Amino acid sequence: MRFLMMHRVSESDPSAWNPTPEFMETMGAMIEDWTKRGILITAEGVHQSDKGALVRKTRGVGIKTTDGPFTEAKEVIGGFALINAENREQAVQYATEYAELFDQIEVEVRQVVEFDDLPELSG
Repeated sequence: MRFLMMHRVSESDPSAWNPTPEFMETMGAMIEDWTKRGILITAEGVHQSDKGALVRKTRGVGIKTTDGPFTEAKEVIGGFALINAENREQAVQYATEYAELFDQIEVEVRQVVEFDDLPELSG
């Protein structure tokens, strides 16, 4: 099974957006380990929301694009990882290992919908 881990960080915390060399070394070691073990499919950090945009379609109104920064957001997505896990519990354990690298973080774990999960399409 594949799971998406999205981590949220404080938009206003400079340390969340400027990792130390020590943190990068520790993160690199985890990425290398998880890649060798077949856990990690891909992982990326993202820029702060001032480099992003929000595209929203509302029924009856149409599409509206809002450029960042998103000042109303206290926490924003700081990055993501797509992983392989046997089940939700194992994915949560991997998310816990990942969270331990940070001083403060929230990691959301979501199972990816696979083709076989869609019986009307796969059957």
